[in-house]
Amino acid sequence: MSNFENAGAPVPASAKSPRVWDFLETTLIGLLAHGAFLLVGGLGLLVLMLAQYGTIPIAQVGLEGRWQGAGLVLGSPAAVAVLWVAVRMLDRDFSEYLALNWPSSRELFLAFAITAALLIVESYFRAFVGADTSWIAPSLNVQGRVGLLTFLIGCCLAAPIMEEFIVRGFLFRGWSQSFLGPVGAIILTSVVWALNHTQYDWSDRFCIFVLGLALGYFRWRSNSTWLTVIVHSAMNIISSLMIGPYV
Repeated sequence: MSNFENAGAPVPASAKSPRVWDFLETTLIGLLAHGAFLLVGGLGLLVLMLAQYGTIPIAQVGLEGRWQGAGLVLGSPAAVAVLWVAVRMLDRDFSEYLALNWPSSRELFLAFAITAALLIVESYFRAFVGADTSWIAPSLNVQGRVGLLTFLIGCCLAAPIMEEFIVRGFLFRGWSQSFLGPVGAIILTSVVWALNHTQYDWSDRFCIFVLGLALGYFRWRSNSTWLTVIVHSAMNIISSLMIGPYV
């Protein structure tokens, strides 16, 4: 059979590239995942507050770390569930699509070294621009050991997993295989991640953007979203240690 005749033959399913959500679809699903996080986390907090106080003291959420942690713990599984459904709709493996591969010790060491250097530069940058650092040691009440544990689990475990699964896992997968390419995806995911931290001023968001570029590079270089989860979690642990005293 000639090459011309072979060209018209159907391509076996195994030879086709696995399907990926396109740019707009990836963006929409990412927004749905974030919306699910906010909805479920918010409703869960309302239920807990009604059970605790018999009313809804919204102001307490910003002052008590236990409520912040509880919202993250309650809402994060909903966001991951949206991503799981979206990936399964493509008949793709969830771990493969989000690059949930365990990093090597060398990749971990390199990522921590780069992150440590960036955090040192960030401290000098904050001093240079006169950034407001009053948020570093706020009067954050966590209501005892259970409250502290809830806060730390939410901020140092649930939040890094949820954010990295959405941003460096799902969004990077779809955007990097769109017209943006990997470099464009690293930049855009960093912008999205920085803008999502609405509690900080412009200098803090710029620092978050730069750290996001590093995390995106780690994800691209290692093909491991777990690596970015670990580094993100380590940064949040450092921030949590700086916040005290808690109780």
